[in-house]
Amino acid sequence: MSREPDPAILYPDVAAHGSLAAALQAAAADQGMSLSMAATPSDPLRHAAFTSVVPHRHSAYVTAWHHERKWTIWGSSNDRLMVCGNTTDIRALPRVIRGWAEGASLDEIRQAATFDPLTGRFEVPDNNPAGVIASEWQWLLKDADDADCSQYKALIESAHVEPKLRGLYPFTSHWALSFSNTPDVPFSPPFVSIHAPRGTGEYTIREWWNGPDLHHVTTAAEAVAIAVGRIPADLLQTSYVNPAQDS
Repeated sequence: MSREPDPAILYPDVAAHGSLAAALQAAAADQGMSLSMAATPSDPLRHAAFTSVVPHRHSAYVTAWHHERKWTIWGSSNDRLMVCGNTTDIRALPRVIRGWAEGASLDEIRQAATFDPLTGRFEVPDNNPAGVIASEWQWLLKDADDADCSQYKALIESAHVEPKLRGLYPFTSHWALSFSNTPDVPFSPPFVSIHAPRGTGEYTIREWWNGPDLHHVTTAAEAVAIAVGRIPADLLQTSYVNPAQDS
């Protein structure tokens, strides 16, 4: 395990300003902007926080990597990550920070950024379950598109086009896809977990994530068909998509 470099050596320009917050404010000033940033006392050279005027947007922050010169920006809305992107250029961050802080839409933030800062989710200000479920599917689709696993991407896309599954809340772990009728934790009792193969192999269907294997199939479409057949009747009744109308 490599030894962690001194942040003052990895980020001498930040150290010259005394904190990441101050360095970001200086970078913003160079671009004709003013930012309100707060340094984190426990790690001032690698962590800085900022807030938004939008009530459902929580305090966000920028963190510097420990072993490589790079920064990540994070921003959550109603406890769900909306902004999460990496850049090696500190000058690219102020426009994203200002957009989030001043209430710009996510699309406006994306257009202003020189890197991809978005997770794929869209904001649901009132946190209604149907909106949250649709937002989560959008995140999964983007995440699968970015992932280096064609089988996983095929699984997410196949599940999303199936109305009976699209009305359920999707959640993943270790390349496995499961569903709930609510975005709230704890989730509803499990009925299926579809595990995508990494590289060669078959899709594995289980009742829950670490349960016994129930089926092995070669395609995502077959796995999704089995998942649909396992949906309990009461879960279909509480789904946020009406399969008879959305096909």
